[in-house]
Amino acid sequence: MALTWTFDDMPDQTGRTVVITGATSGLGLVLTDQLARRGADVIMAVRDVAKGNRVRASLTGRLEVREVDVADLDSVRRFAEDLRSDGRAIDVLVNNAGTGAQARTLTRQGYESTFATNHLGAFALTGSVLDLFRPDRDPRVVAVGSNLYRWGSPRTDFEDLTGERFAAGPVYVKSKVANLLFGAELDRRLRAAGSPVRSFLAHPGMAATPLNANPGKLGERLLVGLMGAVFRRSAEAGALPLAFAATDPRAETGVFLGPSARKSDLRVHFEPLKRPADDEALAARLWTLSEDATGVRYLDEVASGQRP
Repeated sequence: MALTWTFDDMPDQTGRTVVITGATSGLGLVLTDQLARRGADVIMAVRDVAKGNRVRASLTGRLEVREVDVADLDSVRRFAEDLRSDGRAIDVLVNNAGTGAQARTLTRQGYESTFATNHLGAFALTGSVLDLFRPDRDPRVVAVGSNLYRWGSPRTDFEDLTGERFAAGPVYVKSKVANLLFGAELDRRLRAAGSPVRSFLAHPGMAATPLNANPGKLGERLLVGLMGAVFRRSAEAGALPLAFAATDPRAETGVFLGPSARKSDLRVHFEPLKRPADDEALAARLWTLSEDATGVRYLDEVASGQRP
């Protein structure tokens, strides 16, 4: 199934509050701009507040900059606590912030930075703000994944939290598999718990964003350059499936919303998940590991046998 969809098709967002991580560049910036133009109150959840304020000044709409470094679990906790203490309610969370580190580095908590940023931070942030969602305004969480997991055999050694077996490309793809496993598992647990919050999975295809600007070694640069010539689309085109997942009533959970490989095809495709992203046992294992790593626990009362 595929739908033709543009930003002009986005429903009016007046009265809705959207949190977007990584909102100052690439996909996050496009989403921030488009949602604000259609009336949403957008909370720009950013690591660099000064940059966030500069970007906000260039945009139009109801925009608020708040600091969060999703690689730092203490920063995630403070962000959620500040929202709660300020009495803020939210309707949509887009876990967009991501990185693809070329060298192994560790976060303040001692975790490999790519996996910590792309997955652990999103897991912790989602759980920390889940009680802030308004139940009557179509509440949504959007996970931003990558279709790269379909190529080859991605690693699922999630227990290697310090990146002892670090290799930039495989570790990045592993973190994106984790995004899919988490997003799908989150939706299963939310439905089993009777929550109105829904969890969507979306990807931009290969988009022209800062994440793809520094591919590292010569061989990687050549490969990315070749793939870019064939597949790369603009950040605006890449952000379409994410905006669709965040706003459109026709969006579905349990499928991967994104473009086809052809960069001229701007339709939003509804793709079934493939292994290992459809492995429910692996998703449950990752959930437990993520709780232990972050200290953020939620929806644990949903046992496997109680799922729909």
